[in-house]
Amino acid sequence: MKENENMQMSFGWALFCILFLLVSMVCSVLWFDIPIHVNLLLSIAVTLGVAYLNNGHKWQPLADAIDYGGKICIQPTIIMMLIGAVIGSWIVCGTVPMIIYWGLKIINPSVFLLTACFITAVVAIAIGSSWSAAGTVGVALMGIGMGLGVNPGMTAGAIVSGAYLGDKMSPMSDTTNLAPAVAEADLFDHIKSMMYTTGPAFLIALVVYALLGLNYSADSVDSEMVTATLTAIESNFSMNLLLLLPAAAVIVMAVLKCPSIPTLLVSIGIAVVLAMVFQGGTITSVSAVLQDGFSIDSGLPEFDRLMNRGGIQSMMWTASLGILGMLYGAIMEKTGLLPVLLEKMKALVKSTGGLITTVIVTCTLLLAATASQTLPIVVGGRMFIGEFKKKDLLPQVLSRTLEDSATLISPLIPWSLCGAYMAGTLGVSTLAYLPYAFFCWLCPIIAIIYGFTGKFVWKTGQKNSQKTYRPLSPEELEALGTGKSGKTAKV
Repeated sequence: MKENENMQMSFGWALFCILFLLVSMVCSVLWFDIPIHVNLLLSIAVTLGVAYLNNGHKWQPLADAIDYGGKICIQPTIIMMLIGAVIGSWIVCGTVPMIIYWGLKIINPSVFLLTACFITAVVAIAIGSSWSAAGTVGVALMGIGMGLGVNPGMTAGAIVSGAYLGDKMSPMSDTTNLAPAVAEADLFDHIKSMMYTTGPAFLIALVVYALLGLNYSADSVDSEMVTATLTAIESNFSMNLLLLLPAAAVIVMAVLKCPSIPTLLVSIGIAVVLAMVFQGGTITSVSAVLQDGFSIDSGLPEFDRLMNRGGIQSMMWTASLGILGMLYGAIMEKTGLLPVLLEKMKALVKSTGGLITTVIVTCTLLLAATASQTLPIVVGGRMFIGEFKKKDLLPQVLSRTLEDSATLISPLIPWSLCGAYMAGTLGVSTLAYLPYAFFCWLCPIIAIIYGFTGKFVWKTGQKNSQKTYRPLSPEELEALGTGKSGKTAKV
């Protein structure tokens, strides 16, 4: 792709392209109600037009950039489709209904938000995946929250907070391995370093969820709705402990470090068998659920809205948005727009606090521009690693900052791959759960405070453990960006 590397872009045009995306998105959300796919497609067209004019009216480099974006999209798209099938299969076999059933019986409404956040965090740590945690136990928790009368935005915010706490801290997570590799830090030094921002943010989030839960009590629960939901589950699904096998398979295979795609396929296979054995399904009816999602008419509209979801087709809105978003990011990267913008950010890194703030702002802008959390980690990390070395800062400070921004802010941007996935899976818009995803936006704030106060920002000689990864070669960095390393998909 040498021809792409010679493409040049002025700062003015690069700024115009990124501002067009951001301003058009904000205007669309607040006033014009233009579908987000159309808005992204328009932004892609504008960016391609600017790049075409600035590149001597040559189309082939732009075609190569589109091909590059397509390669990045393949694995995340497949995973999203599989998770759609997982949701449908877990419902039709009875796994999700059984979790909801016992959740409604056991969980006290006043501690539900705290419990939802904590449970999701534990599951995400165990399997190293925010997507899988939200797409499985998260869906069941949304159902429990509905039955208990809890604000869906609050429930989704608690689930997202827990999912990304677990994803960030799990040594099996892709970003937890990617960030230290890019920053040339040791994996476990990186995890230890993250505890200083993650710990306080998560504790604050749990306290807030506990306080919000005080607004809900057993007296505020619609007991008739809960009874009707329990009756609907008992009438339409056979309960058996074996129905937890699909969930157990995901956790066990994740602990064994099996890749995401085979893990999801095994879980679907087990659920299909259970659906035919315990719920009387046929291969034809179950296959239809995998394709189009579960469908039921129980006579209880609230219960039906909860159960009628899943299937490969249910994820195509999200998958298509992810494809457009990552395509836009690839065009921005390969046409030279991102390097021009990022170069201007280096003027803001004179102090340690300014450096950490600049990394967080840069990664946030990259997220908004590329819809991918992988590119911000790779591009942002390699851009600022020299500045961290100049200030004699340990590499785990950089790797931690990359995760505090690129990983945690990703589900808060509506058109990003993670934001679109969480909204589509949980059935709550990104803007509706954003105020309640306390953990995700507290971490960057705490990181910035540490930067300006000097707390927990270590320099060489201040920490006993200073193992580092060797620097990545250009070929390895290219592999991280194209998916050859296996770390492009956030699941």
